[in-house]
Amino acid sequence: MIDSHCHLADEKFAADLSEVVSRALEAGVGRAMVILSAGDAAESAAAARVRALWPGTRFSVGVHPHSAGAFIGRAADAARVVGEAVDAESASAVGEIGLDYHYDFAPREVQQEVFAAQIALARDRRLPIVIHTREASDDTFALLHQGGGPLRGIFHCFTGDVAMARRALDLDFHISLGGIVTFPRSTEMREVAVFVPDDRLLIETDSPYLAPVPYRGRRNEPSFVVKVLEQVAALRGVSPQLLAARLVANFDVLLGPTVSHDKA
Repeated sequence: MIDSHCHLADEKFAADLSEVVSRALEAGVGRAMVILSAGDAAESAAAARVRALWPGTRFSVGVHPHSAGAFIGRAADAARVVGEAVDAESASAVGEIGLDYHYDFAPREVQQEVFAAQIALARDRRLPIVIHTREASDDTFALLHQGGGPLRGIFHCFTGDVAMARRALDLDFHISLGGIVTFPRSTEMREVAVFVPDDRLLIETDSPYLAPVPYRGRRNEPSFVVKVLEQVAALRGVSPQLLAARLVANFDVLLGPTVSHDKA
C-alpha cells in the first residue's frame, strides 16, 4: 500500500513518531512520500528520524503557497532554496507547491511567481511536482501550460470535479485522493474516484489533516490510508489488494528509482 502524501516531519508527530510508523507498517503501508517545507531546519531534522524509522519513505520539498509571502520580489530565491533542499533531502519531487486563494496568506501575484519559479526548477531537474490548489484551478492550469518541456506530477488531495480531473489528466498528471472521498457528502469526489484511469490514480492521507471516516476529527496518520483504499476500491468495483498493487506501481513509476537516503 502507499500513502502518496503525508507530513510525518510535522511537530504533531514528534512525540510518537516511532509508534505512528509502526502502525503504518503493520497496516501494510510499505511506501510513503513525506512532504517537507524547503529551508525548515526543524522539519529537516525530523525527516532524518523518519528516514531511520521507515526506509520506504520518499521526500518532496517545496515552498507552499501559504509561505510564498516570504519571497515577495524574490521568486528566484524561492527556487534556489528549494533546489538546495532537493539536494540535501535527496528529494524525489518538488512540492507541495501551487496556489491557495481560499486563505490568501500570501498575495496572489506572489503565489503565482513563486509557483512558476518552482515549476521551472522541476522542469530543469526533471522532477515531478506535487500541486496544492484551492479555489485557483484556472490560474493553476494556466501556469502549468506556460514554459516548455515535459512536466509531470500529482494533484494532491484532489477536491475538484470530473471536468477538472480531465484537465489534469490531459496534462499527464496523476490524481491523488485522500480522506475526503470517504465523507458522506463527497459525491463529486466519488465520481472522480471512478473516472480516473488505473495508471493515473494515487491515494494519500495528507496526515495529520483530513482523517477519513471512521477516524474523522482525529489526527490523521499513514495507517489510516487503508480506509481510503477500501472506499476507492469499492467505488471502482475491484478488490483492495488488486488496487493497492496498481497504486504502488503508479507511485514507483512516477517517482522513478528509489534514491538512497545515505548522506555523503
